[in-house]
Amino acid sequence: MLQTIRRYGLMLIVRPIARVLFGLDVIGKEKLPTKGPAIVAANHNSHVDTIVLLCLFPSKLLPKIRPVAAADHFDKGGFGSWFSRNVIGIIPIKRGGASRHEDVLAGAKQALARGEILVVFPEGSRGEPEEMARFKTGVARLAEFCPDATVTPVYLQGAGRSLPKDAKLLVPFNTTAVVGDPLSWTGSHHGFVDELRERIEALKALAPPMKWS
Repeated sequence: MLQTIRRYGLMLIVRPIARVLFGLDVIGKEKLPTKGPAIVAANHNSHVDTIVLLCLFPSKLLPKIRPVAAADHFDKGGFGSWFSRNVIGIIPIKRGGASRHEDVLAGAKQALARGEILVVFPEGSRGEPEEMARFKTGVARLAEFCPDATVTPVYLQGAGRSLPKDAKLLVPFNTTAVVGDPLSWTGSHHGFVDELRERIEALKALAPPMKWS
């Protein structure tokens, strides 16, 4: 029942609104994973980044797409938490306060083991519009856990102008997603995230000039 609610909530409500507000140009869409386990890793400038990435996939795959999101923002209880978990389909991750022996990536690892497609933001939190912060090693630990999962880099342009960090007003601004060739686990946490960041930086150069939606 919840899978049905999620699929049709995304198809009939979330994605149509997102396309009207942000438009969406996609370069390299054919490089996106068509089955799991897989990981899609993107730069992070806005709360709308997750919605934009969900718009890239065909409706039949939506039940398998699981965005990894900060529990302190999206899992605080009430309707917002229910919507995030059951419609957006987030896997909440603790960013602070976890015990020393707690695996904060356990939920994401379980999703990979089920053959799902994770959406992750290696920066961990939103940065300044069109700028990338240092990547954290969580995505590398997921790739190490499931080396059969490809990691597909995506550069998002424009979402940070629509709803940047700390903004209260959403501004319609056309968004472009540039999808790159997938990479696989390399055996080194820091080497992996360095290569991933380099690939996303290279995709940035392929993005067209920004425009209003």
